[in-house]
Amino acid sequence: MTTFNLLLVAFIQGMTEFLPVSSSGHLILLPILTGLDDQGLVIDVAAHLGTLVAVILYFWADVRLAFFGAFRLLRGKVDTKGAFLALCLVIATIPVIIAGLILKVTGLADAMRGIAVIGWAMIIFGIILYLADRNKQTAKSAEQWTLKDAVIMGLWQAVALIPGTSRSGITITAARMLGYARPDAARLSMLMSIPTIIASGALLSLDVIGSATAADLRDIALVAVMSCIAAFAALAIMMRLLRSVSYTPYVIYRIALGLVLLFIAYS
Repeated sequence: MTTFNLLLVAFIQGMTEFLPVSSSGHLILLPILTGLDDQGLVIDVAAHLGTLVAVILYFWADVRLAFFGAFRLLRGKVDTKGAFLALCLVIATIPVIIAGLILKVTGLADAMRGIAVIGWAMIIFGIILYLADRNKQTAKSAEQWTLKDAVIMGLWQAVALIPGTSRSGITITAARMLGYARPDAARLSMLMSIPTIIASGALLSLDVIGSATAADLRDIALVAVMSCIAAFAALAIMMRLLRSVSYTPYVIYRIALGLVLLFIAYS
């Protein structure tokens, strides 16, 4: 891929990774519109790395709290806010890891990557997000996260393995259903993304370790930096807008893009 194509893929991946609009829906449309080849596993790993850095930097205070809390958790102690947050994140990540391994072993992960599947998922889960976002019982803050809520959100996160669902979209949907305010729902969703991205990135890395060339390393660095910048910008914009705007604009966008994908799939 040319440098421009790499930057384009990285920008789209970074901008859509944390917005509730599905990065897979955009990436599958990109080659159709531009004629580009699939970016491949090396670029996927690089994009994951970039978005991971972005979310860690943006939510550094929470990440730092959970990081040091994890050491107490490893000692069997859940006696601090950090340890409890780390425990919740671990619990919330288990379902998607189990489901992801099952899909990879059975080959269903590749079977679901059709344009029609992504199109329908964009529309259906967009509507569910809209309905969840209308929940009036939204007094809960991220600091009130419980193990029960972590389990529920973790189970919903596993649904995001259906291409087009959007990991951030489905976890925000779950959080809104559980009564969390819009910014807090997004905050929990983003924190949940960190161990999930680490797990999926590690899984992808197994397929490329040992085969990366010097040119690949250059591409990885380029894509990682661009996706990090794009993801950080997307996070900053979304978190600011959520103080006064609902998730409806994202829902409208999801439905519109889903209809485009369905038109392509069935035409």
